[in-house]
Amino acid sequence: MFLSAANAQSSLKSTNYEITWPNLNMAAGGSTSPGYKMGITAGQTSPGLYSSYLSTGYKIRAGFQYIHSIIPFSFKISPWALNFDTINPDTLDNNQSLDLTVNSGAAGGYQVKVQENQKLTSTANSTIADTNCDVADTCNQNDAGTWTQTTTYGFGYNMTGTDVPSEFTGSKYKGFANVGIGSTGTPVKIMGRVPAAGPEGHVAGKNKTATMNARINVSNVQAAGTYHNILTFFAIPTY
Repeated sequence: MFLSAANAQSSLKSTNYEITWPNLNMAAGGSTSPGYKMGITAGQTSPGLYSSYLSTGYKIRAGFQYIHSIIPFSFKISPWALNFDTINPDTLDNNQSLDLTVNSGAAGGYQVKVQENQKLTSTANSTIADTNCDVADTCNQNDAGTWTQTTTYGFGYNMTGTDVPSEFTGSKYKGFANVGIGSTGTPVKIMGRVPAAGPEGHVAGKNKTATMNARINVSNVQAAGTYHNILTFFAIPTY
């Protein structure tokens, strides 16, 4: 009987490539060179992208490569603040906008949510309430409504653009979710798509853009002053 030594291979190398942790039955580790990176799916049943001629509405993405994103998640707001300057009463012309940009390759989709820390409040503690929209089609932090009357007062917003919830269609508005002391609000989704949302199923992509149009309308008896609050945005990828 002839015996030979058994050697454990810690890596596989060539002039241009190196494969570390070469547990090939499950493709552990990663493969890199100065010019390339390779993601590996192995040890799975039938990985790949599948679609059916029987349906144009569904695709199957099988394999770890659909979890490992080639599009890093990022979120940008421009500008950083809304400055309404002098507010004219009884008009719907007091508007300012923010542009939101998302890059998302997350397999589980993403969401952008917003909240306010308090009502618009002056240094003298006068407040401007969040809008409830027109009497004929009211709104709140969760449900959008119509805001077309100059006698409808408050602070609110609508959304347009990519991956915006369909309830904003038709230039409908909401009041902001107030999470301040004594309030019961929670952050509200203003942009995003997740696979479980049916027709809003996630499509990875770069430069997904949406615009928040914020509006203030006050009566001619609103106390003068400098009003402010803080809007907080949450950009959440799901892997």
